[in-house]
Amino acid sequence: MASPRTFSELKNRERENRRNLIIDAAERVFASKPFDEVNMRDIASEAGISHATIYRYFPDQQALFVEAFLRGVRQVLPLIEEAVERNRDAPLDAAADAFISFLSEKSHYFKMMTHFMLGGELNPDLFEKLNTVGRLLLDQFEGLFKGRGSVKENRILAHAFFASLNGVLITFREFPGRSREDVLRHMKMLGRVIAGLFEHGMERRGSEIEGRR
Repeated sequence: MASPRTFSELKNRERENRRNLIIDAAERVFASKPFDEVNMRDIASEAGISHATIYRYFPDQQALFVEAFLRGVRQVLPLIEEAVERNRDAPLDAAADAFISFLSEKSHYFKMMTHFMLGGELNPDLFEKLNTVGRLLLDQFEGLFKGRGSVKENRILAHAFFASLNGVLITFREFPGRSREDVLRHMKMLGRVIAGLFEHGMERRGSEIEGRR
């Protein structure tokens, strides 16, 4: 006979599986309609459950949105790491390419990110949760600049690099009259241009520092 602990573990696992199924449904809805038009009834219908059932797993719509977005960030982090590992001679190029490719393919994560960046209201706990995982991405970008300047400078460079790549996505992701392949190719080219400018700027900065010694 199974022990109480085993039953408890199975119950927790089942609850986690149901939460993941709801997040899966939410992502499908986010991908199919404008983010601001999504509501909990849409997600419940997609998941095949009642509207009230969702609230057993997520206290409100914002909590569900944040969990879905956190899943995306957790997916992109290893992709960037793997891309950089494969291309150690041009890590900024590799990181830019992986970041742009992921958010172009998984456009619903990009919609969520811009929603939160542009003033989507969050309670303090959710805001801190979002900030915590966001810092992981900035830490990863900061690592690309390690040894190039001071700790403070590296953090600023990471912010600037992140903002620049987001600018490319905001400006060109829905560019009219071009195929998705053409748009992605163009954005990745711009990502490489940005990476090159950062690389050139850091080399120049390093030369200036050497010249003062």
